[in-house]
Amino acid sequence: METVSETASFGGAQGVYRHRSSACACDMTFAVFLPEEARSGPVPVLWFLSGLTCTHENAMTKAGAQAAAAEAGIALIFPDTSPRGEDVPNDDDFAMGQGAGFYVDATEGPWSEHFKMWSYVADELPELVAQNFPLDMERQAITGHSMGGHGALTLAMGLPGRFRSVSAFAPMANTLDSDWGVPQLTAYLGADKAARRRHDASVLVEERGFDGPMLIDQGTEDQFLDKLKPEALAAAIARRRQPATFRMQKGYDHSYFFVSSFIDDHVAMHAEALWA
Repeated sequence: METVSETASFGGAQGVYRHRSSACACDMTFAVFLPEEARSGPVPVLWFLSGLTCTHENAMTKAGAQAAAAEAGIALIFPDTSPRGEDVPNDDDFAMGQGAGFYVDATEGPWSEHFKMWSYVADELPELVAQNFPLDMERQAITGHSMGGHGALTLAMGLPGRFRSVSAFAPMANTLDSDWGVPQLTAYLGADKAARRRHDASVLVEERGFDGPMLIDQGTEDQFLDKLKPEALAAAIARRRQPATFRMQKGYDHSYFFVSSFIDDHVAMHAEALWA
């Protein structure tokens, strides 16, 4: 693992790191914020998964999560959103290829060699950070924005017992029935709808649910509402009677101005679950 940069932040440290990923068969970059408490022992972990076209850097610099995480004494991990490099397949459509891994393990060519983001986020990166940072991996939570909200919800429900809490900002909520889901997951996973069902947050809420706190924030002026389909997720929560807080935030769009406006609420919810 190579250290790209380390910078003091809110009494702790914000670092960026690079390593060779066996899951994605390329170099991957990620960021870790450690609060001051990490100097004396392991601290709980909050994962932040980012959305389409983003890298590790977007949420690290725009979400404004470090101040709240420092106050709560928890670490933040910001993975990248896809494999990258000259040998990694790409597409002219920003919703496919590099920057658009959708947090799945692709089984179809030309994506299957590199696009293993489920394995990367669920297995490889947790093992790497556990070996290299003072983290309490028995206390993990997860959040994300847009495609990352989809990833946070599907990973939380797809890995029962891994995460104590889950939240999402404007998640892609119904990938089985959306322009942000059907074309991409069909390309990555093939025509078998059963394989794609495992990566639909609304389906998973209704079929599996989540045993822990769940918080969803969605802006009413989000320019991508028709693609995100928050109503499908709200309906699934209601049908299962899943304990959750689902908030439509009046006047907010899809940007990081929206994320940063409510990040403190999300960090506080996760911190309460992580320190319980």
